[in-house]
Amino acid sequence: MSTTHPYATEAPLRSDIDQRQGPLVLEFGTDWCGYCQAAQPLVAQAFAAYPHVAHLKIEDGSGRPLGRSYGIKLWPSLIFLLDGQEVARLVRPTRAQDIARALGDIG
Repeated sequence: MSTTHPYATEAPLRSDIDQRQGPLVLEFGTDWCGYCQAAQPLVAQAFAAYPHVAHLKIEDGSGRPLGRSYGIKLWPSLIFLLDGQEVARLVRPTRAQDIARALGDIG
C-alpha cells in the first residue's frame, strides 16, 4: 500500500483493529507535521519490500480516540501489529532500516 496518501481523518474503531488478522501498521500523524513529512521517504523505502503489509495512515490530535488508546504523544508514531497485537513501535523514525526491521517482525 502506498505511503504517499494523506492521513485519513476517519479512524477505524479500536475494537476492529484488535480483531484484525495479519500484519498491519498504524501510522499516526498529520499532513502538516514536518516530522511526518520528513519520515515519508523512509517509510516508503521500508515498505517497498513489504507490499503485503497493510498500512493505515491516521490523522491524530487532541480528542482522537484511536491515537489516545495507543498513548500517542509524538508524530509520526508507527505501531506494528500482528493479529491485532502490538509487536513494535517507532516514534519519529530517522532510518528506513529501523522501519524495515519492525516490518520484518510482523510480516
